[in-house]
Amino acid sequence: MKVLVTGSSAGIGLAVAKEFLDRGCQVVGMDLQPAGLEHPNYTHIQTDILTGELPPIPDLAILVNNAGVQDSGRDIEVNLKGTMRVTEQYAFHEGIQSVLFMASASARTGAEFPEYAASKGGMVAYMKNVAARLAPYGATANSLSPGGVITELNDHIIQDPKLWEAVLNETTLHKWATAEEIAQWTWFVTAVNRSMTGQDLLIDNGEAGKFNFIW
Repeated sequence: MKVLVTGSSAGIGLAVAKEFLDRGCQVVGMDLQPAGLEHPNYTHIQTDILTGELPPIPDLAILVNNAGVQDSGRDIEVNLKGTMRVTEQYAFHEGIQSVLFMASASARTGAEFPEYAASKGGMVAYMKNVAARLAPYGATANSLSPGGVITELNDHIIQDPKLWEAVLNETTLHKWATAEEIAQWTWFVTAVNRSMTGQDLLIDNGEAGKFNFIW
């Protein structure tokens, strides 16, 4: 089974690529940066999902849209328009099995940076459109909306004890997810699931459900 993972050089994308490789898949990674791994079943395409070349990838079964930026001044362009460009290029053909969008808890809550939240909210809406158009192929489209995830991008929080405790206190489970855990969710939703489509899964350790009850 051939899988395309965008944003595959680091963080969640790298963990997703490794998960599929460990399960015997052929993985094509796509990123602005050089490859973050070496493996006989891994091929890397270094390109910009918004403006770069998107070469043909025959026999693609699964597309994982993970590439994105945060508070860059280009969040809507890259996260939404770039993801749409990749999806329209690679998703709609016989043999496609599943498309997954890596959204964000901010798509639900509106938290974080304004353009980032808007880009991820738009991604979830676009996912539902894709799910309807993929149905004739017997394929699914869904999104994951992680809350905090332990990656290098968040090191400035993770390495600061005061900030780290503050963010953990915003969750009911008092923890963040690992990139490997999100990769396992990705595997299940794309490779195992055959009946859920058009859905956004919130994986935030209970952050959106946190409340203080006063009586």
